[in-house]
Amino acid sequence: PRGGKPFEVEISSLSLERSEKVLNKVLTALQNQSAFIDIEDTRPLPGIEWAFEVNREEAARYGVDILLLGQMVQLVTHGLFADEYRPDFSTESVDIRLRLPKEDRHLQSLKALRIPSNEGPIPLINFVTIKPQQKTGTLYHTDGRQVLRIKADLKKGTYLTEELKKLNAELGPFLTQQLKEDPSFFFHIKGEQADQKEAATFLRNAFIIAVFLMLLILVTQFNSFYQSFLVLSAIVFSTAGVFLALLLTGEPFGIVMCGIALISLAGVVVNNNIVLIDTYNEKRKTLQPKEALLTTCALRFRPVILTAVTTVLCLIPMVLSLNIDLIGRSISHGAPSTQWWTQLATSIAGGLTFATVLTLFMTPALLLLGEKYLQKYKASH
Repeated sequence: PRGGKPFEVEISSLSLERSEKVLNKVLTALQNQSAFIDIEDTRPLPGIEWAFEVNREEAARYGVDILLLGQMVQLVTHGLFADEYRPDFSTESVDIRLRLPKEDRHLQSLKALRIPSNEGPIPLINFVTIKPQQKTGTLYHTDGRQVLRIKADLKKGTYLTEELKKLNAELGPFLTQQLKEDPSFFFHIKGEQADQKEAATFLRNAFIIAVFLMLLILVTQFNSFYQSFLVLSAIVFSTAGVFLALLLTGEPFGIVMCGIALISLAGVVVNNNIVLIDTYNEKRKTLQPKEALLTTCALRFRPVILTAVTTVLCLIPMVLSLNIDLIGRSISHGAPSTQWWTQLATSIAGGLTFATVLTLFMTPALLLLGEKYLQKYKASH
């Protein structure tokens, strides 16, 4: 599982005012949707900081050392570094800094300090200008661009995909207008959705490679494209069982776990079809198609059923979100360790059950149908 909040967006522009304008608009839209909670952004907190500007020309005129001037300022601020000291009980050194007493660390004390010069001690404030300015917080960058970020959690029972559709309907025209006015404007949704897209791309490629390798092996072993595609068709039909199982249990379709389940099913559901078709090919050498098919179904009915039933029964505890503690003799429901695997187990159990039924009924029918078309083709040629 990913860390951080599920919703995260990055806003960037060469104009900081535009970025803040868009950020305020997005914050308003998130607050209008009750599904988003614990909203936070990376704008600096309101506050001021004091900037010290040294008049170098004036300091040079009176022969004031600039380094000494900076050290005097440090006495009032974060302290003047003097040396390091390592206590006996520690392996790291501790800085020794010279600072004014805590009650004297303010601007008035800085104005009262005097610094030696060619004309004698002169108030330090004669060479330093103190200006208040907006406090700068932490600056965040992505690919060299300064960005403002918004993060938010979701209420229990709500889904990010649905909420993003509502958010896009409200902000879409506004963001398009900002992009037209400023080509440097950048709005990127990250968080859970970005992770899902990355996972979906990887799982899609993995699924295609797995199916291609299985097809290659099946064609070389069966020497028949029809039977090879018939075996792989179980993978396509098993997806119906996956969605049906998720619908019956009320589980959402998760890209990661359900995607892994589909790839797992691609390797599991083909086994029963391979066993069935391989036995049929052996019986077909001595029997007619219909008799060979009936004999095959009778011989392979028990192995196919046992394989599916044992697998599904072993997945039932995870499907029901049960955590069985054999040592402590206790059973808990909905524990965190089970929630992550429920979608995976439900998808595999539903897909395998559905594919097993198809293997026992549809695969024999398609085999016989293929034999009839093959005989017609040979008769016509």
